[in-house]
Amino acid sequence: MPRAVVIGLGTISKVHLAAIDALPEVELVGATTHDYRKLLDEVRPDVAHVCTPHDTHADIVVDCLDRGVNVLLEKPVADTVEAAERVIAAAARAPGLKVGVCLQNRYNAAVQAARKVITPGAAKRTPDATAKAPNLSATATLLWHRDSGYYASAPWRGQKKRAGGGVLINQAIHTLDLLEWLLGDVTGVSGHVGHYGEVDAIDVEDTANARLTHAGGGTSVLFATTTNAVDSPVTIEIVTGDATLLIRDGLTITHRDGRVEHVAERRAGPGSKSYWGASHELLIADFYRTLHDPGPFWIDPAEGTKSLRLIDQLYRR
Repeated sequence: MPRAVVIGLGTISKVHLAAIDALPEVELVGATTHDYRKLLDEVRPDVAHVCTPHDTHADIVVDCLDRGVNVLLEKPVADTVEAAERVIAAAARAPGLKVGVCLQNRYNAAVQAARKVITPGAAKRTPDATAKAPNLSATATLLWHRDSGYYASAPWRGQKKRAGGGVLINQAIHTLDLLEWLLGDVTGVSGHVGHYGEVDAIDVEDTANARLTHAGGGTSVLFATTTNAVDSPVTIEIVTGDATLLIRDGLTITHRDGRVEHVAERRAGPGSKSYWGASHELLIADFYRTLHDPGPFWIDPAEGTKSLRLIDQLYRR
């Protein structure tokens, strides 16, 4: 039976703790917000769930791997690409261990169904599969609300030095990941970021727009903001040669011949929020199910860093 610890007890840790509790084959043996090294050395777990601020990710993952502990890491891989490359290198030095990254929206029912339409025969463990249709295009919006209380409750979120950025790295990274996973590898990035809202005590962006060019000629555009009045559902609309796919609280497929199909989304579980989706528990269960399989977890640090590299390019513009 795998023995697990949770490092970091902020908001997202509740989802991890609930997912572990739902897995009878996994035993929770510790949790901490302080001296994680002491916990690792005393408890000697099989898996560590890392749910800490972004700037701590790289050091914690390296320390876990050096102790022979598998890691399930909250997004992003790290606060910077340079730090993420440390994680990638550490994972490469420990091929017998697994490092998974929580980009859980790939497990959403709507996303899985959309990928099968766009890339027929694609399975979730073929992240290198890319759609080649030159007429493939997408638009995506993330319209959420984050007020001063959100940043006051965890001040690191509003600090570029600790979070690595704002809406792109902390919220829209999931949407960027889906755009690349669904439409294919990104070959070109353009866009802008800015701070336009009323929360002053932060030095990160609250609004961003981006245009992505994908391998094969497809394009996608993203608008993301945390200055919206409410947390609206994330929307992704994909246009193919045969159909239009709308991901928003499920999937609606409108075929060129007029047929319409619907795929319902799973509801969020205990400790989760509706706009997070309901797939954390699926990813966590899959990580444990494949823990002893040969090879890396399918969303490993190298795969998880793809969206971080896109964000880095936007921040450098």
